[in-house]
Amino acid sequence: MPVEEFVAGWISGAVGLVLGHPFDTVKVRLQTQTTYRGIADCMVRIYRHESLLGFFKGMSFPIASIAVVNSVLFGVYSNTLLLLTATSHQERRLQTPSYMHIFLAGCTGGFLQAYCLAPFDLIKVRLQNQTEPRAQLGSPRPRYLGPMHCAASIFREEGPRGLFRGAWTLTLRDTPTVGIYFITYEGLCHQYTPEGQNPSSATVLVAGGFAGIASWVAATPLDVIKSRMQMDGLRRKVYRGVLDCMVSSVRQEGLGVFFRGLTINSARAFPVNAVTFLSYEYLLRWWG
Repeated sequence: MPVEEFVAGWISGAVGLVLGHPFDTVKVRLQTQTTYRGIADCMVRIYRHESLLGFFKGMSFPIASIAVVNSVLFGVYSNTLLLLTATSHQERRLQTPSYMHIFLAGCTGGFLQAYCLAPFDLIKVRLQNQTEPRAQLGSPRPRYLGPMHCAASIFREEGPRGLFRGAWTLTLRDTPTVGIYFITYEGLCHQYTPEGQNPSSATVLVAGGFAGIASWVAATPLDVIKSRMQMDGLRRKVYRGVLDCMVSSVRQEGLGVFFRGLTINSARAFPVNAVTFLSYEYLLRWWG
């Protein structure tokens, strides 16, 4: 398997993560807490109570794990396409694979990514939901002192399975939506690139941005449920499973609950995925 695909996925993922994490924190708060009146209210209250650093809570662990997670996503996607079409990344620019092959390769990458991502994503969400400001003399002590303390606490209080809380929902979210993600990207690149040429930087940015939006529009309903399942059991267990979480959420908050965080997900998705794909394409061309 070409190692370059995995390394390019790691670096491009890290760039996208740093750019998008503040938006992700706001999204997670909106999905799991009902105290905010909207995006602006959430952002203002985080800044006032937790300072600018509040937007970056839980980022250190994803940065450490992105080497695994994004490498798996892009590496598995590209190498699955290689198995299905017997063409390298550069050769696929000359002859675009069928959309069925692209979708299947994307779904495979999404499924395996979710499996690797589950514990890291759980810890990120738990840390992002801590509303205490950074430790100061006399301030209340947060439940988790950092990612390692969070992981150890979950393991001690909820058992080994606790680290995979929400993993099933994460898998349901990522498997089809990553297929949509790559179909949108490859389709737009093919549409706006002369035959036999590499897509321009502008095309990659636009295609990557719209791929991010398309995948998050499809993913947001299950993303809401995933975040709620991950927070379940923190103090007491509320939901009996994924279906019970869906039914309870709709009963209490209406169908609109499934679209919580959609606006900020879409606003974040365009720049983050535009930069991610541009980094990925340039790294592969540089090594090629």
